[in-house]
Amino acid sequence: MSHQTTQKTLFAILAAAAVTLVCALGAAATSQDKPPFAKRDYWMPEWMMREPGGPGPMSPTMTARMLRHAEFLNFGVPAAYQDVHSPIKDDPKAIAEGRALYQSHCARCHGEDGLGDGDTGKALSPSPAVLAYMITQPISVDRYLMWSISEGGKKFGSKMPAFKDQLTRDDLWEIIAYMRAGFPPVDMKLPPPETQDPYR
Repeated sequence: MSHQTTQKTLFAILAAAAVTLVCALGAAATSQDKPPFAKRDYWMPEWMMREPGGPGPMSPTMTARMLRHAEFLNFGVPAAYQDVHSPIKDDPKAIAEGRALYQSHCARCHGEDGLGDGDTGKALSPSPAVLAYMITQPISVDRYLMWSISEGGKKFGSKMPAFKDQLTRDDLWEIIAYMRAGFPPVDMKLPPPETQDPYR
């Protein structure tokens, strides 16, 4: 048997094995009530995941989330955001101002309560981040949030605008403080925001 024939045979065996594996994964996925690995999804909450239907290309929303998160985890943030820390601890006045700024600049896409259901956001693909979920995750440290809001999502294929030229850093810290406080309404007593940074 010639070397070329051996290579063709090996390629055919590998291709058949790959098809078998994909079919097995598809069968396993469609036989479950939830998408595979749903409990390990770090990009979106389970109730935002697509319906089970077997393996396939990721949605634009999932792709944008993964690209941003992967860049942060692998390369960190640009130097301008590397050592930033929120100056706001438990300041009801700053959080109230953050609420007003959030309602003016963020709610139309991310929703009144950070659920990604703003009127403008409903027409976007990738969809706006579900901030009420994201803000509770370990990745939501000061430098990640300041970088994401300041630079926007153009690099990752999303319509998130860059706010670094529209709002001051103090404004952005107030918005972040409001999100960390749990998107409270104006008349609600504010709990202390969680500002610990597990990546320090």
